[in-house]
Amino acid sequence: MLRNYFKSLPQASSLSANIYALCDFDMLNKHDITLEQYVQTCKVNEVKLVQYRDKTNSIEIQKLHLNYLTSHLDVPIIINDKLELVEYAHGLHLGQEDLERFFADKSKAVMILRKKLKDKLFGISTHNELEILRANEWDLDYIGLGAYRNTSTKDVSTVLGDKLPYLAKVSKHPVCAIGGVKKEDVLANVSMNVIGSGLLV
Repeated sequence: MLRNYFKSLPQASSLSANIYALCDFDMLNKHDITLEQYVQTCKVNEVKLVQYRDKTNSIEIQKLHLNYLTSHLDVPIIINDKLELVEYAHGLHLGQEDLERFFADKSKAVMILRKKLKDKLFGISTHNELEILRANEWDLDYIGLGAYRNTSTKDVSTVLGDKLPYLAKVSKHPVCAIGGVKKEDVLANVSMNVIGSGLLV
């Protein structure tokens, strides 16, 4: 069952972390990397989960890309933001603002989305202790927590730095560290390192 996926992951050791790869289509274009090459990069790095984000292509093209990823990688593929594409993926990831698009009350938004997603994976981004405590009350499979460092790919208002492992301990859900995280970072209380361009360079 997909919802047990995080429980099945190997424990992060003092030498290596589980990698959650962020497949941003604009980022692939910027680095002149094909989806086929990206899949090989994921295999070489023993990636455990992939989030697909695409602000460029049509929905039809995105469906093709999701089908390619799900058929060529033996790990869950999560869609960022687009509920209409979740049937082509293994789950959904949303930011805090995205939740409000579905319902002004975030708790109700999560309840509605959980019903729609059924047994698929569902994660949200968090940035502080209050957001983590709220997320603890929701039926989620994991949270993203960050930013760990400043990043050149996204405007970051809050950099958690060394506070991230402490905040991760507050979460009852598995924690995926986001924002400027590197492959070699090993963070206490963190299940996965979310890595975007760091996998490509």
